[in-house]
Amino acid sequence: MNIEVLNIEGLKSKSVDISDNVTGLKVNNKLLKYVIDWQLNHAKRRLAKTKQRNEIKGSTRKIYAQKGTGGARHSSRKAPIFVGGGIAHGPKGDNYKVKKINKKIRKIALAQTISKKKSNKELYIFDDVKKEVKKTKIFYSFLMKNKNLDPIKTFNSAVSNVRPNLEVRSRRVGGATYQVPVEVKSNRSQALALRWILSASRKRKNKSMSEKLFFELMDASQNKGSAVKKREDTHKMAESNKAFAHFRW
Repeated sequence: MNIEVLNIEGLKSKSVDISDNVTGLKVNNKLLKYVIDWQLNHAKRRLAKTKQRNEIKGSTRKIYAQKGTGGARHSSRKAPIFVGGGIAHGPKGDNYKVKKINKKIRKIALAQTISKKKSNKELYIFDDVKKEVKKTKIFYSFLMKNKNLDPIKTFNSAVSNVRPNLEVRSRRVGGATYQVPVEVKSNRSQALALRWILSASRKRKNKSMSEKLFFELMDASQNKGSAVKKREDTHKMAESNKAFAHFRW
């Protein structure tokens, strides 16, 4: 199939013929997750290191007799409960097992990623961009020309999809505590939506906070992602406790 090649100005210069073996594959989400985990595993080395009990220098002599002291039983000063002793279950430095993955699997995952982007109409091919994009308005104009993506509309759509209509609040009646569903006011609804989006962004595995926030907003604008799931869970809890709605006042 032919895909048009774009440049940063949004002009379509030529087209590239791509085989259907790359753009028409069935996507295996478990395989993609396996490859993404492998990439994240290699992206940042685990260098934190603490000394284990066997790495502490010093005597292994028993500090006092086993019985007759009235105190707890102890062996050497290297025990983790003592100051200066070893660290129990601490990070071990750069000696963790690293996932290994075959080149064939990596190639298949790349082809399936391209196929998934093509099915979602998110596949774009660029010319070799040699100059750096220094102005936000340049990239904004590119998005407007090629994807009709307005950042302001995307942000408003993301917040709108996350805003809850109902929530539960605790009410103590007759010595018992009930989870009572109540309607959420507009100001609180917007505040909860922004809070959930930020919280979900921080839990993502991207490197920078800007990337985390970008991908979470894009997911929320498409009515998916952790923030949207938080809204759905809140509505489900309110629905399951609707029998106590008469306790609302």
